[in-house]
Amino acid sequence: MSQYSSSTICALATAPGIGAIAIIRLSGEEAITICNKVFKGKDLTQVDSHTLHFGTIKDGNKIIDEVLVSVFKGKKSFTGENSVEISTHGSPYIQQQVIQLLINNGAQSAGPGEFTLRAFLNGKLDLSQAEAVADVIAANSETSHELAMKQMRGGFSNEIQKLREQLIHFASLIELELDFGEEDVEFADRDDLKELVTKLNSALTKLINSFDYGNVIKSGVPVAIIGEPNVGKSTLLNALLNEERAIVSEIAGTTRDVIEDEINLKGISFRFIDTAGIRDTSDEIESLGIEKTFEKLDQASIVLLLVDASKISRENLLADIQKIENRIEGKNKRLIVIANKVDNAQDKEGLEKTFIGIENVIFVSAKLKDNVNSIEEILYDFVQSGALNNDVVVTNARHYEALSKSNESLLKVLEGLDNNITGDFLAMDIRQALHHLGEITGDITTDDLLDNIFSKFCIGK
Repeated sequence: MSQYSSSTICALATAPGIGAIAIIRLSGEEAITICNKVFKGKDLTQVDSHTLHFGTIKDGNKIIDEVLVSVFKGKKSFTGENSVEISTHGSPYIQQQVIQLLINNGAQSAGPGEFTLRAFLNGKLDLSQAEAVADVIAANSETSHELAMKQMRGGFSNEIQKLREQLIHFASLIELELDFGEEDVEFADRDDLKELVTKLNSALTKLINSFDYGNVIKSGVPVAIIGEPNVGKSTLLNALLNEERAIVSEIAGTTRDVIEDEINLKGISFRFIDTAGIRDTSDEIESLGIEKTFEKLDQASIVLLLVDASKISRENLLADIQKIENRIEGKNKRLIVIANKVDNAQDKEGLEKTFIGIENVIFVSAKLKDNVNSIEEILYDFVQSGALNNDVVVTNARHYEALSKSNESLLKVLEGLDNNITGDFLAMDIRQALHHLGEITGDITTDDLLDNIFSKFCIGK
């Protein structure tokens, strides 16, 4: 097992502060016994698992609170060991008194993520499922919650396990060949192995490619609004957010810093970034803002190029589009042109000629909030088209890195098969591929890895 699983731990499981109720959680071999020392009601050591009991928590003759105690025994609990949850009134004083009383009777304060760590160590969750617990807690949109729930319920780890099991079969045959090296026998059919590795490479590549989509869904899709000064970037941001978030002024260069805010469209979070207007300027502060604009352009998944439809010339429009496309080329980003201030455009025929042949143009009046909903629709459609219709989507950077390393090893196996290298070299690369896949689910772990993962959890989870 691990050093983490030897003691009985306790912690506040609900958010700190005043509330209607608070839940204090214990887990460990002595969890029920320790709680029973301070709980006055039924004898908790004699009750069935998954039962709820009313009583009082007492420190000697002093009643701390009237509580409900939930009892979970052994492998039937979340952590896979004896667990108790005490529901008290939400006073911070009561919370502190109960926790201190439990510590005085033999419990220890839990570390960050230690309850979920114990669930992993006791085989209740694999490592990717345990990490998904944190993602479920942090989910701030319907889609990010859906992805986290799929992973927590084993969708991703099941996929990895299937891939790993197929490779293990051939790895064992290759290792068997090494045991009979002097007899020059071949147990693993090289054509079958090549077919399998090609199949695995295709599956891993699909998972790796899903990370761009999964990562932005988890963190919010970054959308940069860029354009020359005074084309209405701040007005558009305010229209999208339905609030006066950015300062709107007729004075060019008003926005000198990056402004960010977030909205939720049909269950997907979008992080809108209003940037400083791009132009030649001698103002040092404004120049810094423009420099940040290009930094945010690199970070964005979607770029909204906003132009003044009543003034822009076709020549300048094409130059602006080219400038941005050169910057985002090959980076899996989407450029959408927003023609703003159409309400000010006098020459409708000339307007059509200016924008003819340009894809993804949306004509709006940010000031009047006219057709702004079309921007929301195209943003949502773009993200949905990036979902790759994949049941399994990678959202975790650690998983992405492990998948990439595993795939690199598989490519070496394919290269080795093409060059007819010996089984011992094939075995080395297959072992590496298996190792990196095992890191994802926790079949391969180190204490440093576990510390790094679970230290990011909140205490009590």
